Amino acid sequence: MDQKRLFTTMAISAAILLIFQVVQEKFLPHPTPAPAVVASSGQPTASATAPAAAAGMPGGGAANAAVSGPRLTIDTPNIKGSLSLTGAVLDDVELKAYHETTAKDSPLVQILGRRDSDKPYFTKFGWTNPAGSNIAVPTDATVWTASAATLTPDAPVTLSWDNGAGVTFQEVLSVDDKFMFSVAQRVINHTNQPISLYNWGLVSRGYLPDEQKSMILYDGPLGVINGTLKQISYGSTKSDGLRSPDHSAFSDTGTGGWLGITDKYWLTALVPDSKSTVIGSVRYMPTAVKDVYDYQTDFISSAPETIAPGATSNDEMHLFTGAKVVKTLDAYAAQYNIPEFDHAVDFGHLYLITKPIFFCLDWLNGQIGNFGLAILAFTVGVKALFFPLASYSYRSMAKMKAAAPKIKALKELYKDDNTKIQQETMALYKAEKINPASGCLPMLVQIPVFFALYKVIYTTIEMRQAPFYGWIHDLSVPDPTTIFNLFGLLPFDPTVISPYLGLGALPIIMGFTMYLQQKLNPTPPDPVQARMFQFMPIIFTFMLARFPAGLVLYWTWNNLLSVGQQWLIMRQAAPKTKPALAKS
Repeated sequence: MDQKRLFTTMAISAAILLIFQVVQEKFLPHPTPAPAVVASSGQPTASATAPAAAAGMPGGGAANAAVSGPRLTIDTPNIKGSLSLTGAVLDDVELKAYHETTAKDSPLVQILGRRDSDKPYFTKFGWTNPAGSNIAVPTDATVWTASAATLTPDAPVTLSWDNGAGVTFQEVLSVDDKFMFSVAQRVINHTNQPISLYNWGLVSRGYLPDEQKSMILYDGPLGVINGTLKQISYGSTKSDGLRSPDHSAFSDTGTGGWLGITDKYWLTALVPDSKSTVIGSVRYMPTAVKDVYDYQTDFISSAPETIAPGATSNDEMHLFTGAKVVKTLDAYAAQYNIPEFDHAVDFGHLYLITKPIFFCLDWLNGQIGNFGLAILAFTVGVKALFFPLASYSYRSMAKMKAAAPKIKALKELYKDDNTKIQQETMALYKAEKINPASGCLPMLVQIPVFFALYKVIYTTIEMRQAPFYGWIHDLSVPDPTTIFNLFGLLPFDPTVISPYLGLGALPIIMGFTMYLQQKLNPTPPDPVQARMFQFMPIIFTFMLARFPAGLVLYWTWNNLLSVGQQWLIMRQAAPKTKPALAKS
């Protein structure tokens, strides 16, 4: 009867879960991305010019700026795109080595998007007058003159604009062969009076990305200022920015650092000179369209710079926009003295474990040539590292299994006295030198490794679209097959009904290996606990079905190794059976 009730409860729970999923998808409201920012003239806009310019706050920079007009072409081994010479706005960057999906005709990944697209995302640099000054500075409508038609790693380009009042502004652009731009902001003072200006740079995003809704992954504004990593979520940026007079959700002064907006695999971030004192801010900026805002991160010099008559100022800032390749981030951190730049990759709280595991897998992949095989080799290494602990645990479990008849006899002997049963059972464990908790030790030790490996597989771009064999074409996403359409034989997708119906072949294999491992363990003395343990392989099969295939591969291979290891150790360690206890 108890077993029937358990099955009924599980069936009702599963039905409720599926019904809720369908109702949620079909009828309940969903958050929608912020609309593209389009002015009444049909031209896109971004954040309006800052109302507190005198205080040195940079505006979002592209209000009412026409996006048509001349553009500067960008061409590097890893990047192709263009910069609008109207406003000197970098709003077009594609990554040559990365595609949206594994399909052959999949488009390239677009990092920055034009201001007239449905996903406006751009960067720009400029100057702001201090209080009491009215020097004509470049605006969103300024059309710059480029010294060349194309920017390449071998050919920097200088953008120039003369304000007609004796001051020339220049932006000297250069780019390396990966993802780092350098922008030297120059002001040439041809007047007979000193002038003072703030210089700034910003990253502005006019939409909410919808690719990631995971609790284990951070995406949004982030950076390091004063040696502290700041993660200001989109929600906090919006709520705090709406309450703030200068639309800032966060602002701090420091030397160097970096600040930008991150996605799962991509990052766009400003990097001021490591010796410059700057103010970094995260804002929710109003646009020229009523009730439409942009997410913005920016740096501005902490004090205005004075340029003497006939002198030229030269302030440099770097811009990273591209893929979060760990080794590339580390190289930039060393080259430009960028603090904690690798934290753009969300290694999580287990950073000290996660990053070494990543380097181990990356090295193994370099030796073997396949990340799936690297995971298998890594698992063997983990099992070897924890072998002494596993050996102790399995030997204790073998003793516990051998003592099962004695425990059963105790229960029959004292069936009306639970306290006595517990006392005699603990006395038996002590006499036989059995640690009843030892079976949990290997699992507890491996939990940090499991979560760290999950982070590596799920968040690092090196694992993105990494194939294994057979039907596994991407180890960073769940197994694409499902038993509910007979692994593709039936022409429909059950996951349209509910993602919980995505039960692939690899998770099923994992569940079977878990069942095999469970059969080697001693049966828990409590019948209810024993019944629950019987359902653990099924529960874990459905739970891990939505995890990345690489993680399920690790767990499956780990279970198989554990089964072999446990069988050998327990067979060798099993003591001879002693006679059952007799009532004294």
